[in-house]
Amino acid sequence: MKPQSGIALITAIILVALVTIVATSIAFDSSLDARRAAGNLTITQALYVAEGAEAMAAYALREDQKTNRQDSLNEAWAQPFGPVEIDTGVVLEASLEDMHGRFNINNLVDGNGVADPVARQQFERLLTFLGLETRWAQMLIDWIDRDNQPTLPDGAEDSAYLAQKPPYRTPNMPVSSVSELLALPGFGRENYLRLLPYVAALPPGTPVNPCSASGVVLDAMGPGKQEFSLDEEGLVEKRKSGCFPTLPEYQASMTPEQWNLLMKTSTGGNRVGDSSFYFRLRSYITIGTTRLTLYSLIHRDEGGQIRPILRTFGTD
Repeated sequence: MKPQSGIALITAIILVALVTIVATSIAFDSSLDARRAAGNLTITQALYVAEGAEAMAAYALREDQKTNRQDSLNEAWAQPFGPVEIDTGVVLEASLEDMHGRFNINNLVDGNGVADPVARQQFERLLTFLGLETRWAQMLIDWIDRDNQPTLPDGAEDSAYLAQKPPYRTPNMPVSSVSELLALPGFGRENYLRLLPYVAALPPGTPVNPCSASGVVLDAMGPGKQEFSLDEEGLVEKRKSGCFPTLPEYQASMTPEQWNLLMKTSTGGNRVGDSSFYFRLRSYITIGTTRLTLYSLIHRDEGGQIRPILRTFGTD
């Protein structure tokens, strides 16, 4: 009887251990499922809040267009919103940026898919002011233009990209995100972060707004002398009361020949203008310990119709 009792005891212990393991596993999975469901619910709620922020931005931009066609940084739409607790534990911060205040890298190539020599000089000046090599301008032109002939002496077409790991080809079309700069061989994250605040990826032909452009962009767009970039703080101070420099003030900083070259592109458009149509909304939503960042590229057309055309999460 004693050996049989020992076996029964061991069997009972093993069964209890197995039941304990199974119960613990079920409890852990249930807890994890509950946390996942709560996380998904929080993210969904944050997205609805972000869509509300887009609606508020659209209203501000629409009201601004009714009263004034000139867009400057002292206007209501350019003022940051929040942080505001819009519900218990739900906090929203939002800000709008005029993307016409940046150099549009798609302007390096005109609407016919051909390199624009004036835009190339402007971009090369911007790179120089930022301490970057000008060869990146030629590589970026080859990334966008329609032909397969490298721009001399530092351009790169398919042959350079097929040697990468993994291999890829040039798209030969306008850039949809400035993050494509990282596809240029050797460009690197350090150069990307240095250039990022000054460039945008907008439709070709989109002009720069001198009322909102940084001093570095203003100097790069003009004849190349460093004038506005040497006093960025003064530039910010002057813009508190309105547009600066206005188009006449910006024109006065260069010769008539330089101004005429700046104003007209090969397709007939202007390189600068004080009306803006593309804005980027940054929405920061905090719900408990969860934080969501949504970047929305918003387009406002001539008729006042406003819509988001691109959204990215957590990255610029």
